Amino acid sequence: MQKRILNHFFICSLFFFLFTFFISGCNREQNNEDAENEARGPVFAVNTTYAVDGPIQDYLFLSGDTISSSTVDIFSDAAGKISRIYVSVGSRVQRGDPVAAVDPSRPGMEFVANIVRAPVAGTIVALPAQLGMTISQAVPLARISGVAGLEIRLHVAERFISRISLNQPCEIILDAWPGEVFRGNVSEISPEVDIMSRTMEIKVSVENPGDKLKAGMFARVRIITERKENIVKIPIGAMVSRFGEQYVFTVDYSDPDAPVVRRRNIVPGITIDGVMEVRQGLAPNEEIVIRGMSLLEDGSNINIIERVRGLP
Repeated sequence: MQKRILNHFFICSLFFFLFTFFISGCNREQNNEDAENEARGPVFAVNTTYAVDGPIQDYLFLSGDTISSSTVDIFSDAAGKISRIYVSVGSRVQRGDPVAAVDPSRPGMEFVANIVRAPVAGTIVALPAQLGMTISQAVPLARISGVAGLEIRLHVAERFISRISLNQPCEIILDAWPGEVFRGNVSEISPEVDIMSRTMEIKVSVENPGDKLKAGMFARVRIITERKENIVKIPIGAMVSRFGEQYVFTVDYSDPDAPVVRRRNIVPGITIDGVMEVRQGLAPNEEIVIRGMSLLEDGSNINIIERVRGLP
């Protein structure tokens, strides 16, 4: 009986010793980890992205109506009654094609009908003539939109006039063709400013593949006023401005298990649609912080929550 009690006491003592040793080891490990974390300082959660190289372009955004670059009214050489109409609105005609026949006959006088022909090639866009109508030489029978192309009439505010010049490239968007971008260029600039609206009229020639654009359509136009190639670009939100300085935080992986940030002064350039040009201080493909930098300082420890690919 006494021997059994001694064995039981020995086993309990051994178990207590092992448990105490385990707890002591865990505490030492936790203390070491806490000491290491305290030495590193706080860790900040951030989102990052990469600086990229490529083009950036500045533009003016205007809107206006699509018009025919040339329209011609068709008149009859003789007064009389319209006896026949050869075309309808939307008809395509070539120069010399018949448009209408006008009979100049009067009571007691018979004359050969006068055939009115198209003076230019194009599309019939208006046809005020009606069969049986009596017209004079001053009344137009029809209107032809020439095949020279379409234009967009725009009005530029006076403060932007210095940014406009002939042959500037344009990108054109229309509600009728969502998702498509048409191309054009500034083809005409008015020599004067309207004193009432303080705007200057310009015209943009439009490329019209497939005849998708029609006169009268409403168009939104980006006039490209400046374009730069092979520049470094970052989201505008990545730049921090404090005490007259502009800088970003780049990611330093000197210790792969404990990345930190480095403050990098930059020289910003133009900003378009949330994308900023960086003239100096940053190279393409460098990783930068875009969210969570409000409390960062040079050398701060970070935990990258998300890496965002591409620019807005």
